[in-house]
Amino acid sequence: MKSLHFLIACWGIIGLGIWAEPVVAGQFEFSVATPHGEAIVVESGSASATVVCFLGTQCPMARAYALKLNQLQSDFSRRGVRVVGVMSNHQDSVEDVVKYCTELDVAFPIVRDELNRIADGYGASRTPEVFLLDHSLNLCYHGRIDDQLSPGVTRPVASRPDLAIAIGELLDNKPISVPETRVLGCILGRAPVQSKSEKPAEGVTYSLQVARVLQKHCIECHRAGEIGPFAMDSYEEVVGWAATTLETIDNGRMPPWHADPQFGHFSNERSMPEADKEILRSWISGGMQRGDVAQLPPDQEYVDGWSLPREPDLVVSMRARPFTIPKDGVVEYQYFVADPGFKEDTWVSAAQVIPGSRSVVHHAIVFVRPPDGAEFNGIGWLTAYVPGQRVHALPAGRARKIPAGSKLVFQMHYTPNGMEQQDVTKVGLIICDRKDVTDEVFTMMAIDQEFEIPPGEPNFVVRAETQRLPPQAELLAITPHMHFRGKSFTLFSQSSEQKLLSVPNYDFNWQHTYQLAEPLALDELQGLRFEAAFDNSPENPFNPDPTQTVTWGDQSWEEMAVAFFEVSRPLTPQVFLAKSAVARYEKDAGIVRDNRLELREQYVKRVLTQLDADGDGEIKKAEADIVVRHMHFRLWDLDGDN
Repeated sequence: MKSLHFLIACWGIIGLGIWAEPVVAGQFEFSVATPHGEAIVVESGSASATVVCFLGTQCPMARAYALKLNQLQSDFSRRGVRVVGVMSNHQDSVEDVVKYCTELDVAFPIVRDELNRIADGYGASRTPEVFLLDHSLNLCYHGRIDDQLSPGVTRPVASRPDLAIAIGELLDNKPISVPETRVLGCILGRAPVQSKSEKPAEGVTYSLQVARVLQKHCIECHRAGEIGPFAMDSYEEVVGWAATTLETIDNGRMPPWHADPQFGHFSNERSMPEADKEILRSWISGGMQRGDVAQLPPDQEYVDGWSLPREPDLVVSMRARPFTIPKDGVVEYQYFVADPGFKEDTWVSAAQVIPGSRSVVHHAIVFVRPPDGAEFNGIGWLTAYVPGQRVHALPAGRARKIPAGSKLVFQMHYTPNGMEQQDVTKVGLIICDRKDVTDEVFTMMAIDQEFEIPPGEPNFVVRAETQRLPPQAELLAITPHMHFRGKSFTLFSQSSEQKLLSVPNYDFNWQHTYQLAEPLALDELQGLRFEAAFDNSPENPFNPDPTQTVTWGDQSWEEMAVAFFEVSRPLTPQVFLAKSAVARYEKDAGIVRDNRLELREQYVKRVLTQLDADGDGEIKKAEADIVVRHMHFRLWDLDGDN
């Protein structure tokens, strides 16, 4: 990089956000990273219009909008419009800027504003934030690029391309219809400056207190290679992101946790005590002092590449060659079948999915597909990678069973991000000895697929319940699942209507598994029932299209109403469990004799009644619901004739 001259117009602010005429036009020298190394001079009359956009190399919104700025540059360049990006974050090095330009194939010049002089001149505060200037450097539009993205919200398309509309109106000599919009995004990271009006809060330094708070609540995700968009394990990075960090904590977006604390206790709860928040506030207001580096806590140790208790005993890839995700469009769910090569029953105490390309893997679920005739419980769930889930090992003595000869099925949901990607997702397994297993863990679910959410409906409630509960079992964890219109979720015990879990503000971006602090005995509950509320109104910022009637479907613009339950059951002799199950059924059905054959006949009749739509005595695959078709039908259809 070489020093180039860059002329800018600086603006003052009068009153409540009213912009004055240009008050300064000065010449400043900056380190510049441009695609071709050319000097771009912003001066009066040098272009019909100039877009100045403040960006950041790690801000998720600034990264996503780089592609739109490329497109705007391409669309309007013939009419004399130029786009200039400005990097003003204290934490963004020259190397970071060059990497940003290379990775995102940036087609417009980027200026590194190391001392915040350009940002201060314009009054910029966030990334991305745009200023549209006419040929005389008069400000015509200030605000967002469009409304497709905002913190925690990604809409399928923008409802209003604000910047593009403003450029078109400016070039056509029309009044700017909306000259100002609210700017959302990451707060610009400025260099720490000791406040002259305040003394640093006594004893509050990065080394002594702040680093420990961040280790406790943030570093798990905000470190190299993890899902956090930026690292928080060094003083320089934390200083640059301090204002954004505090804002997301104060508005409840971080640490991510959505369960109402009044109902249930969960071992994996993410919450930050008010005392820890106050440490961050005091540190920031006191000038973000580094303190004595000798007081830094020891670095936390992580298994390289994994969040498991130790290195996995076996790693299975979804397939040998990468799967290509296009840069845009919709990718249907992909299914890959892998053979782990198990010649005997295998017991797994912990498992983790690692996406090959985190930026485009929305979620990945690994199911066990046992061979025909194998003894197997539950829906086949092994583990998953979904936003917000923590990896956890099962309690001592508990494990999941993978029958000999089983295959692993990877269900992959990809969301293109503007760049073509390659993905090979893998799962790591920690295997335990059968003699150490006292309880088998498997996954059950409650589900409703027959709902229709009307257009514009702000509070549509769907209810479902478990069909049965295994005897002597315990509930270990609960995973609600809805899509963008999901609003709230509540789980009840059918026996007492007790609330076991309440998620008043469901967030599709953070799909938690709520792990109970203490296992819950299921024998006395009689069943589990949930209520899932959906918001299909225009007021839902996540809503893909409030004018549509919404039904069940895999894709995010469709909906699901399902709850997964992680259940543990003792490895008791099968005959005892069978008698216990019969006794439970007979009690509920008013049966007073122990007749297992008749019980089976009743079960067959009940299934036929539910699924045999045409009444011909046969259940065809087309008659079954989607879950039975995809997960269970092959277990019944032994001759494979559908």
